[in-house]
Amino acid sequence: MSLPPEFVEPSPSLPGQSERQWAALAHASALLGAVITGTWFGWGCFIGPLVIWLAKRDSMPFVAVQAREALNFNITAVLVGLVLGLFTLVTFGIGALLAVPLALIVGLGWLVWVLVATVKTHDGQDWRYPFMLRLEIGRA
Repeated sequence: MSLPPEFVEPSPSLPGQSERQWAALAHASALLGAVITGTWFGWGCFIGPLVIWLAKRDSMPFVAVQAREALNFNITAVLVGLVLGLFTLVTFGIGALLAVPLALIVGLGWLVWVLVATVKTHDGQDWRYPFMLRLEIGRA
């Protein structure tokens, strides 16, 4: 079974070592951003991919695709964290019984997918996160 055309990125020619390193850094930079801004659901996880996308989007097509992918995934993760936090606030803390376990599951999944994406893109493979909002950032 193949993905619908709107979910398949055209694969650029085999990326060089420099492009693969920048693409892997776009994914891995989310980890650094999350560690630095560890409170508030690691909201800084999207800063690194955004900076790399802005810097390399015109000169390195593989990096542009992967940085945009990392940016979309990390924006999705931050939104999920905000929703869980708001749910806890709206229910006057009672919702934490549901939100905290969900946040732990989402956080662990986020960590695994970011690590997998980093390794796959460093190997030169196009990587698509399985669960995320697909925002139309930077598409012509």
